[in-house]
Amino acid sequence: MMRKEAKLKSVTKEEYEYLSSFRYALRRFLHFSEEAASQVGLSPQQYQALVVIAGFPGRDKVTVGELAERLLIRPHTAAELVNRLEAQSLVEREPGETDRRQVFVKLTDYSARMLNELAAAHREELRQIGPQLNRMLTQLLAERNEEEHYPVNSEISQ
Repeated sequence: MMRKEAKLKSVTKEEYEYLSSFRYALRRFLHFSEEAASQVGLSPQQYQALVVIAGFPGRDKVTVGELAERLLIRPHTAAELVNRLEAQSLVEREPGETDRRQVFVKLTDYSARMLNELAAAHREELRQIGPQLNRMLTQLLAERNEEEHYPVNSEISQ
């Protein structure tokens, strides 16, 4: 019996090398980020949460649900994270202005200063590795000659 198969695109050795290098560069940046956060007493997730709060589009506070969405975690996990951040005086809860049942989370002055220093260090690290990441992304996303690099198995016997 014969059936049609979707076009399978092969990956070249060169593309594997770019993927590997790109992943390595990303991992090095993440390692830098983890170490920088650790040096000021934050876990990587706590640092990420502070960045989400400070960088939320259009406002300087978020709901727990918005934080969970941006961190790709469950809402109850985000609530626990907020509790830990609040216990360290890094965030404050604030009731919504129009709906008092809605609770927002915002940075404290202390965490805003800490985050500014960390974010500046991250920005500098990205400035250093940015050109390398850009080159790798350009190579990974470059269009290739379809016939030369994408062999097609259009029919497979069963």
